[in-house]
Amino acid sequence: MVDFGVFLPNGSNGYLMSSAYKPYAPTFSDNLQITQLAEQNGFDYVLPMIKFRGFGGDTGCWDECLEPFNLVAGLAAKTEKIKFFPTVSMPAVHPTYAARMISTLDQISDGRTGLNAVTGWNKPEYSQMGLWPGDEYYNDRYTLAAEYVTILRELWQNGETTFDGKYFNLTDCKCYPVPKSHINIVSAGQSKQGLNFVENFADYRFIIANPNALKRLQEEVNSNKERKFGNYLLFHLLACDTDEEATKTVNEIVEKSDLPAIETMLFGGSGDKNKEGTLEALRTAKNAPVEEGNMAFGAHPCIYGSFKNVANKINDIIERTKPAGFMFAWADFKQGIKDFGEKILPNIEITKR
Repeated sequence: MVDFGVFLPNGSNGYLMSSAYKPYAPTFSDNLQITQLAEQNGFDYVLPMIKFRGFGGDTGCWDECLEPFNLVAGLAAKTEKIKFFPTVSMPAVHPTYAARMISTLDQISDGRTGLNAVTGWNKPEYSQMGLWPGDEYYNDRYTLAAEYVTILRELWQNGETTFDGKYFNLTDCKCYPVPKSHINIVSAGQSKQGLNFVENFADYRFIIANPNALKRLQEEVNSNKERKFGNYLLFHLLACDTDEEATKTVNEIVEKSDLPAIETMLFGGSGDKNKEGTLEALRTAKNAPVEEGNMAFGAHPCIYGSFKNVANKINDIIERTKPAGFMFAWADFKQGIKDFGEKILPNIEITKR
């Protein structure tokens, strides 16, 4: 079984940092249509992100963002099968409040809700609200994350907890009702610290699936290394009738990169000097080939080509890396999801169909 997911465009312009496509504001109506299309076209889950401050630029990148928990409540009430991973920013939302919101969504969705837990890296996003813990947080954020998820798990299992930590202190804290379902937690930890966190606290890890990351996964598969979690691979998809058409579109997106927005994003991560940290990843992506994750695509690696060749590339990745699933973004989400269901998914060898 391989899961397929949609990285919902609940922020301005989705995940493109380019003027090649007309900028757009996120709306509930569009995200509902996208989610319902995903449900109809063989997708297993959708994930909305959170951004409290956009990157501006020529396109207004992420200047508007729909809040993910409220969004999922509306989407869950109007769907039947598809699952949800709303994103919680751990520095911004207290774990007891997040626990209660997820318990509520568990009821609304009838057990279809998990949680995407992020540590936060963009200092201006949090300092504007007085919530930035200080620059030492770049080195200590997974301490906060470990405390946060420990509290979540205890509240979901027992409905109460007493906890004494560095970042959180709870005394006989109650949180009822508890979820009826196990709540799957996903995290995008890419660094060594992040990987250790996922190993101990998460059910799935999102991987920015550039060639080096895929190579490491293949080595793990070949060595029969066991992990406690499943890997979800993040890609931008761009499929057309021909390879030439797809290549032309990809090149146009890169040529029309929103450089002011990209520079603002780079500045936001400039405090993270850790090896494999945010700044290193974003700097590498600024001029990277699209297969490796160019900033025009939000630093997400892009699988592009004809519908047949995109399916072949996905098949090859599945065969080499044995992922638990994928999460995709598109320049045009509605058309991309329809094309995936009609022209790509039938040619993917390992599916649930």
